[in-house]
Amino acid sequence: MAEASAPPVIPCFQVAEIELPDELDRLYDLAYNLWWTWRPEARHLFASIDSGSWGRYRNPVELLHDVDRSHWELLLESDPFMERYAAVRQAFDSYLAGGPESWFARRFEGWRGGPVAYFSMEFGLHQSLPLYSGGLGVLSGDHCKAASDLGLPFVGVGLLYRRGYFQQSIDADGYQQHFYPESNFHRLPVRPAMDRRGREVVVRVPLPGREVAAKVWLAQVGRVPLLLLDTDVTDNDPADRPITGVLYVRGREMRLCQEMILGVGGLRALAALGIEPAVWHLNEGHSSLLQLERLREAVAGGDRELTEALARVRRNALFTTHTTVPAGNEQFERALAGRYLEPWTEPLGTAAERLLELGQAEPGGGPGGFNLTALAIRTSARVNGVSRLNSEVAERLWRHLLPAAAGQPPVLPITNGVHVPTWLGVEMRTLLARHLGGDWLEDQQLPRSWERVAAIPDHELWGAHQAQKERLLRFTRSRLREQYARHGHSPDQLREVAELFDPGMLTIGFARRFATYKRAALLFRDLGRLRGLLAHAERPVQIFMAGKAHPADRPGQELIREIFALSRDGELRGRVVFLENYDMRVARMLVQGADVWLNTPRRPLEACGTSGQKAAINGVLNCSILDGWWPEGYDGSNGWAIDGGNAAGDDEAQDELDAKALFEVLEQRIVPAFYEREGEGVAAGWVARMKRSMITVGSRFTASRMVREYADRAYAPLAGHATPEQVPQPVES
Repeated sequence: MAEASAPPVIPCFQVAEIELPDELDRLYDLAYNLWWTWRPEARHLFASIDSGSWGRYRNPVELLHDVDRSHWELLLESDPFMERYAAVRQAFDSYLAGGPESWFARRFEGWRGGPVAYFSMEFGLHQSLPLYSGGLGVLSGDHCKAASDLGLPFVGVGLLYRRGYFQQSIDADGYQQHFYPESNFHRLPVRPAMDRRGREVVVRVPLPGREVAAKVWLAQVGRVPLLLLDTDVTDNDPADRPITGVLYVRGREMRLCQEMILGVGGLRALAALGIEPAVWHLNEGHSSLLQLERLREAVAGGDRELTEALARVRRNALFTTHTTVPAGNEQFERALAGRYLEPWTEPLGTAAERLLELGQAEPGGGPGGFNLTALAIRTSARVNGVSRLNSEVAERLWRHLLPAAAGQPPVLPITNGVHVPTWLGVEMRTLLARHLGGDWLEDQQLPRSWERVAAIPDHELWGAHQAQKERLLRFTRSRLREQYARHGHSPDQLREVAELFDPGMLTIGFARRFATYKRAALLFRDLGRLRGLLAHAERPVQIFMAGKAHPADRPGQELIREIFALSRDGELRGRVVFLENYDMRVARMLVQGADVWLNTPRRPLEACGTSGQKAAINGVLNCSILDGWWPEGYDGSNGWAIDGGNAAGDDEAQDELDAKALFEVLEQRIVPAFYEREGEGVAAGWVARMKRSMITVGSRFTASRMVREYADRAYAPLAGHATPEQVPQPVES
């Protein structure tokens, strides 16, 4: 029998047509466990099977599909390959077996409850599994990976999108084009889940006038199972099969259908697998409809009144709010929401109007829409934000609904962090292992682990950074060559791409969703000053940008077109580049290879902004508005702050002030510091800042620290590892 604190073990069906020699049969297990996404030695093993296929797919399941039997015979005779395979297999088995000795098992020895069930609309685990659009999904993926590393009893719940988020290309005129390629799930690292009777797990969710079936798939993330629901099954009417087709679909009713499948279907999937969570973690409001199903279960279990059922449901629920932007808080028209809530009125013994009140956002009531953030707050015992500033803003916005303090702030600040093994570049990882010790990642949340960075010789740190920077430049040239060929450029023009970009030039990275509040245009408000920076004869600058504008966001798409046009300008060609189809691979290249990471949100709308944390652990210096995590991370010596003052709510005036402040810090501080060289071509002052950044950010902003904090401050108390008075109760509106 598994330990009480162990993550659930979920059997699966084998669906891929992969034939392996007996001597290499564990490659199947390795391919289907996303542990390989944060272990370089595992990726090197797969690449050594067929480097060409790996370069095309970067997906071991797809790769193993295409290996010829004769090729396996060659590999079996290769001693280096067999030694590599044995080493990776041993590391993998040791990792999976390490749960009883994990941090969680040591810290919560008396844990006897079920797992934490973590619900999220998107999960960013790897670019080959397109279940994410941006930061929220990547954060969810990093959360699962860190939970696995720390040995938490943990299970993720999400949706398996047939077409995912859109793929982006930029046409010859600079316009963003959207396309939605269909995924073949049999060639992805996911498998159908199996119930205790050996059958596929299919759950049914009531929607107006019918029930919709959702098949449950499993993506294994180290020790952590991630359940993914899929409505593209033959049991469903053709009109319902596309519900899980596209992430963040534009249609409001289709979005509500998705969130019903996620919340209600996700809960029923856990029940079908015999999993009884000790804690329910709602990551953003998208999944809050699961609380309706929990209310139904509470009433069926003996709570005669809705008020009693609410108290039971709240007791072990945690809600994480990210966005303070109105568009990010899901809201639906009352008439539409009322139709979808109707199946719960009879079992709850109440009218739809009473359920709609649970999603009433406005203070004092009123005829507003049905808001999923409000529903999540009213049905959760604890609410947390993802940075200190974000928590303060959320408290101001939602104080009329928030739980009573009970010795803690109404919105608990648990600042996001990043999964270091996923985001640390290979060269930097090798360098740190050599100087910090081979097991330093085990103690990555301890300041002393990172303080040893100060003793690394400057030229070694700079050399590792330059190697990662040159990989970014090679990657960018390759992408541009493909793009230019698609645009019809001549062979001579394609050859010229090889001469673009200089590894000795100051390189600024900027990559994120092109949402309005992110202010990607701030850098382009003064084109004269920008041209002066980029084309300076002695101290030039190059800017690498990436990001997607939502298909409905016309201003964001127009900004991409303007940036593309600037990149084609004869004077600035090679000084500004826009990398199309932003995904996790592009993100890794940029956060590992830039010199400066630029972040320009409109304060205080940034929830956290973890891309800057990913950059910092790679020695990349942040230049950012003091928003999100940066007010907690900035100390004056580990990067730069953009502070244009306060324009008292005038957005246009604020943009102008911040743009001027940005150019001043670039012209007067960043550019001079980068080009102030001595000795071996190393900028000693710049490297000192790099070290300071790695030391100050490295221990405080990791997913390891973040998940430990969730366990200590939320999961354990909500699971009963605290006295009842320590768990605050929400106030009634």
